[in-house]
Amino acid sequence: MRNIEFVTTVAATRNLPPAHGAEVAFAGRSNAGKSSAINALAQRKRIAFVSKTPGRTQHINFFRIGPARYLVDLPGYGYAAVPAAARAHWNELIGDYLQTRVSLRGVIVVMDARHPLTPLDRQLLEWLEPSGTPLHVLLTKADKLGKQQATQTLQEVAAHLARDYRHCSVQLFSSTRKIGIVEAANQIHTWLGDGTNKKPPVKGE
Repeated sequence: MRNIEFVTTVAATRNLPPAHGAEVAFAGRSNAGKSSAINALAQRKRIAFVSKTPGRTQHINFFRIGPARYLVDLPGYGYAAVPAAARAHWNELIGDYLQTRVSLRGVIVVMDARHPLTPLDRQLLEWLEPSGTPLHVLLTKADKLGKQQATQTLQEVAAHLARDYRHCSVQLFSSTRKIGIVEAANQIHTWLGDGTNKKPPVKGE
């Protein structure tokens, strides 16, 4: 993903670019490390803005990583200090994109490994499950856990996902220690395929 380039940012679904090719979206709670994960995968320091103020990103940002292939950075959700009107706008923006985007091939769901599967995380997973959209969870900041604790967390989250969410996989990830970058990149490239709008078959179907 070294050839990643910023394409556009939109604040309303009516301004979304044409749904050509294939897209992988990144979603997650504010301050869970979503922008840092994108930067680590792109091997760039500031391709995605990392804010010290959670909830700052209010737009959908598009990045091209190849012909007709895109990464889409969605606004972080669930930061209480953001005004209610702004939260409602972001929820509508994210919801419209995830439910109607025909070029969406998969969603990377970013969770803090120290606090995975919060009520908001579960809400997002439950909302996406009926659509059959493939999901892949990154348990970020895994370096802040001991090896045994990280392994236990991964096993517990994997067991929960296997029980309740048919189209979801999970891995450990750390942008600072470069943990899980190759695994995550491989998943993204598998989803993006040849850049066409044809969605890959869902495992188990």
